[in-house]
Amino acid sequence: MRLRRVLMVMPILFVGACLVGPTYRKPSAPVPQGYKEMPKEGTAAAVTWKAAQPNDEARRGKWWEIFRDPELNSLEEEISVSNQAIAVAEAQYRGARALVGNVRSALFPAVGVGPSVTRSSGGTVTQSPGSGQAAPAVTVYEVPVDLSWQLDLFGRIRRSVQASLASAQASAADLEGVRLAMHAELALDYFLLHGLDAEIELLNKTAAGYRTTVEITESRFKQGVVSGVDVAQAKTQLNATLAQATDLGISRAQLEHALAVLVGKPPAEFSVPPAPIQVVLPEIPIGLPSELLERRPDIAASERQMAAANAQIGVAMAGYFPTLSLSGDAGYAGSKLAGLFSLPNRLWSLGASLFETIFDGGQRSAVKRQAVAAYDATVAGYRETVLTAFGQVEDNLAALKILAGETQYQGEAVAQAELALKLANNRYMNGVTSYLEVVTAQTTALANELLAVQLLTRQMTASVGLIEALGGGWRSSDPVASGPSPSR
Repeated sequence: MRLRRVLMVMPILFVGACLVGPTYRKPSAPVPQGYKEMPKEGTAAAVTWKAAQPNDEARRGKWWEIFRDPELNSLEEEISVSNQAIAVAEAQYRGARALVGNVRSALFPAVGVGPSVTRSSGGTVTQSPGSGQAAPAVTVYEVPVDLSWQLDLFGRIRRSVQASLASAQASAADLEGVRLAMHAELALDYFLLHGLDAEIELLNKTAAGYRTTVEITESRFKQGVVSGVDVAQAKTQLNATLAQATDLGISRAQLEHALAVLVGKPPAEFSVPPAPIQVVLPEIPIGLPSELLERRPDIAASERQMAAANAQIGVAMAGYFPTLSLSGDAGYAGSKLAGLFSLPNRLWSLGASLFETIFDGGQRSAVKRQAVAAYDATVAGYRETVLTAFGQVEDNLAALKILAGETQYQGEAVAQAELALKLANNRYMNGVTSYLEVVTAQTTALANELLAVQLLTRQMTASVGLIEALGGGWRSSDPVASGPSPSR
């Protein structure tokens, strides 16, 4: 009964115990009023993104669906199931959550039971001088219940729980960061691959036209209208174009293999049918710069690491205060198994110990300074992460804005190059100029058409880069990444 009363009183003492250490407050970070590279309304770039609207929440999470590409959607779904980098991060997150339970268990008493049976003899019993008889053996049965409990009077354990919980939340954000990176990498490789398909298709189409030119040149050579130099130049142009198309197959194969690894399949069992990019640039909701602090998993992870480091300062400060431990034993012991659990065989003990370090050579002070320095490092790391995030957003905004203008100019360049090629062919067929003028016009037209295709690919990859820089479809308020703090 005494032990029971003590156990009933101790939680009350625990609740009223102190919690030493600084209270965590999220440090400030440099957040601009707006994005520097946001284009003005009415410009060509402004149509590729827009301010976030409330209904944009319906599309968050599966951000790749804004490209409206069924094949891309299918591949992205496979990543969530089969990508091994995500599997590693998910396992690490589960381990971090398990660690929270491990640390939290120290808040409660440890109770154990250790039944034992001991049979022993007490030596000899002397009945008369010079004679002795062996003492009878004795069997002792014991069923003890042991209890030990270190009371968290100054919050060392609670601060440790806070630190482990914040670390688990940072691990959850890291998991989301890996997911975002893998989904973005797949989208980037996907558009790069189909961009190469568009280039290969253009080169093959151009080569088909060059074959016709070779046939015409050979016919004119047989008629004695042109020299063999024109035939050689035409064949050189054809073969060089076919070689260029063939060479792009290396990069395409490598991108296809990379996609296979991302979706967790051997390259030998995976293929993507050749097709040029057929989607249009989506409207990307930008939002305010301040929202980036919630939408970027790496920023959320860095912020949680600060919270964990702050709690570790409390753990270090608790080392200046004494520790109070309770220990107790209760159970039954007797020489006969029958009736062992009876009142005469009952036993119990209860004790408490208080320990305080008198001299440690400056160890606790050094531990505290180390914890403060670690916290300061996480604060600087958090602010650096925020600045890096804004830099990445601005990079992709600038890329899309500049590429939009460049695409307009390139479209005009393609049109003029095609006109120049047509005129050169007419002049050559009429005998006004040499075939070298045709070759030059063909080279110029093909180079500009390839650049136009590459600009579309760059716009698509920059769109993916912008979505990734904006945090994709994740928020730090998601339940997986947050949880109640023991101090709140």
